[in-house]
Amino acid sequence: MSLAAHLPVLQVVVPLLAAPLTVLVRRPAYAFAIVLAASWASLAIAIGLYLQVEAQGTLSYAIGSWPPPWGIEYRVDRLSSFVLILVSAIAAVVLPYSHASITAEIEPQQHYLFYTMFALCLTGLLGMTITGDAFNIFVFLEISSLSTYVLIALSNDRRALLASYQYLIMGTIGATFIVIGVGLLYLMTGTLNLADMAQRLAPLRGTRPVLAALAFLTVGISLKAAVFPLHQWLPNAYAYAPSAVSAFVAATATKVALYVLMRYYFTVFGETQVFERLPMQGMLLLLALAGMFGASTVAIFQADMKRLFAYSSVAQVGYIILGLSMGTVTGLTASIVHLFNHGVTKGAIFMLLGGIAVSAGGVTVARIQGIGRSMPITSLGIVICGLSLIGVPGTAGFISKWVLVQAAIERGQWWLVFMIVLSSLLAIVYVWRFVEAAYFGTAPADAPPIQRIRWQLLAPSAVLVAATIYFGIDTSFTLNSAALAASQLFGGAR
Repeated sequence: MSLAAHLPVLQVVVPLLAAPLTVLVRRPAYAFAIVLAASWASLAIAIGLYLQVEAQGTLSYAIGSWPPPWGIEYRVDRLSSFVLILVSAIAAVVLPYSHASITAEIEPQQHYLFYTMFALCLTGLLGMTITGDAFNIFVFLEISSLSTYVLIALSNDRRALLASYQYLIMGTIGATFIVIGVGLLYLMTGTLNLADMAQRLAPLRGTRPVLAALAFLTVGISLKAAVFPLHQWLPNAYAYAPSAVSAFVAATATKVALYVLMRYYFTVFGETQVFERLPMQGMLLLLALAGMFGASTVAIFQADMKRLFAYSSVAQVGYIILGLSMGTVTGLTASIVHLFNHGVTKGAIFMLLGGIAVSAGGVTVARIQGIGRSMPITSLGIVICGLSLIGVPGTAGFISKWVLVQAAIERGQWWLVFMIVLSSLLAIVYVWRFVEAAYFGTAPADAPPIQRIRWQLLAPSAVLVAATIYFGIDTSFTLNSAALAASQLFGGAR
């Protein structure tokens, strides 16, 4: 059997093996090289899997040669291959950035531990995306969550310990809900394989245990995805974590959780069960609008730029849930493409903010006064990404919102088009907070001098800023992939 046939398992094994190796070598330079090589290999594998799915259709890989549903199956379709590329690409870009950023944010003796936890977090996220086993999803979810708790707590800022603890408590509650939901599904079907479970659930839909499982999974996964109002862990986690951690988690963790929600809704339960037999559409619509307007409003009044854009993430998750709530192919396409586009945009923003934090000593409104003149390239990058959050044409965010508007028009919900535009106006206000301080503010006379940003921080950030522009112009990869994935999910590809 050729190496290409083993790509599904290598997607998870490569970063998993990198984690213990970094502990064994301990030296930060070697640990960095190992995890960097693993992340780049993961990206190459993800691209290979995407091309295989394009050529052959859905891939199935039986772990240990035990055929599904008796053994664990890794399953790669259009949606999972798309998300695999997002996660591995962000990791491949953030790691070179982290090599320079953690010197100012993490104690030197803990650098090798950072790379260990980063590799484990990457393993968990990739595993959640590729596995076709319900309990495996839970296991990989816990691997990614536990490593994220440690990554946040590694920061020199003591407030990160409280943020990590809050995330741990909320994350444990979410994980408990998820495992209860999985247990109920296993009780009713006798299988953990998602595809087999979907077939066995067909005659059981509408029964109380199945409905209870749907409820537990929705709440548990929504907490992991920071769906409003279950987002309380997110602002502090993003604000006080090391910059590289904020960038990686903001770009990937909530997106993978939303992917899992889509997987359960459309692959396991089926859109008929979720959207026609239950009032899920109205509930998801209400939560989406609450997140879009509530989180954006809170963001406007933040004095710390990391917290501001953290609340922005909650609002952007609202747009993804909004597309999901429509229960249509176009709406789901908007959710999937925004999942990717927002991941790229928000990763760039937090990397750029990290560069400012290292050079200027902080990212509060008071500290970034006039920074547009002293750090013009970095400030311009944040403005470009801010335009993407607003949905300005020529940026990736515009594509997402345009498809979302199309989905609303298809359903004849013109009032929803108005709400999407109105919420985007709130994004203008909180992005203007940065523009006003950076370009129209004046630094106090007694402010400490701003150091020149290191190219090791700027170059990786520039890659994601360029991607934000590129995917706003050329949609052949993102929009086409999202549309095909949405069609496959609605087509009942189990």
